[in-house]
Amino acid sequence: MLGLLLLLQVLASCLWLGHGEVVNSFETSCPQFFFREIPPNEALEPQKPAWICQRYQNQYYFATLYDRKMRIPVYSAYIYQPGPGKRPKTWLVEPQLIGPTYPKTMEKEWTLLNRYNVTLEKLSQSQAILQDYKNLTGLNRGHLNPNGHHDDYSSRMATFTLTNIVPQDEKLNGGAWNNYEQQTMIRRTQGCKTTYVVVGAVPGNNYIAKGRVNKPSHLWSAACCVVDNSYIKAWAVIAENDKNQVELLTLGELEDTLTELYGRGQVSLFDSDCPRE
Repeated sequence: MLGLLLLLQVLASCLWLGHGEVVNSFETSCPQFFFREIPPNEALEPQKPAWICQRYQNQYYFATLYDRKMRIPVYSAYIYQPGPGKRPKTWLVEPQLIGPTYPKTMEKEWTLLNRYNVTLEKLSQSQAILQDYKNLTGLNRGHLNPNGHHDDYSSRMATFTLTNIVPQDEKLNGGAWNNYEQQTMIRRTQGCKTTYVVVGAVPGNNYIAKGRVNKPSHLWSAACCVVDNSYIKAWAVIAENDKNQVELLTLGELEDTLTELYGRGQVSLFDSDCPRE
């Protein structure tokens, strides 16, 4: 009997190891980053999606729906836990976008090229690479899930994956968007026990890196904050990716705007218990 139990434990742990980075669904692999464990609905899904439970040093830190074709994230979802600390400098990539046999945790390009014998060409087929973001004019690497919304070095480091980055207007990234991330969020989350955030990018008509990486037309963010069992509040913002201004909306207004922008049916970002007004 004991032998059987041990065998079952070994089998279970093997199955668990299979819960790597690129997963079949967020509901079964890393639901903890979504309010009531319910991710946004299919209306945001691109033609070639990849569901990534963002894993760094063997721990999940957030979830990203990635667009393999546009080579940008559709959205990243995380729990807001801001804290002071150093900004990491190292950029990482997602090995499992190449294939399931590669490491389940984000790695440096260098590691994949040198330790796993992946060619840069092979890596670049599945995702954006550092080279894509070199020599940009008026744009820079914009985090969807920002490192400043996390309270320790590992969780901040995990946001430095190119699967969480879009080409963002430089003035917007350093200006009004930064202001929203740093100041508005602190004000709005007063009294919140847990704040669930989904930040996304609407694909645009322009590209960088010779057509490899899409430049989003808009960036958006929505928050659902649990104050206590009987009180939940929500808010949202959207910004055009060529102007230094951010518009504050209700969750319902953002969902309606995204429904028009994506054109794939009514968008729902959070479980219905999160207020739309």
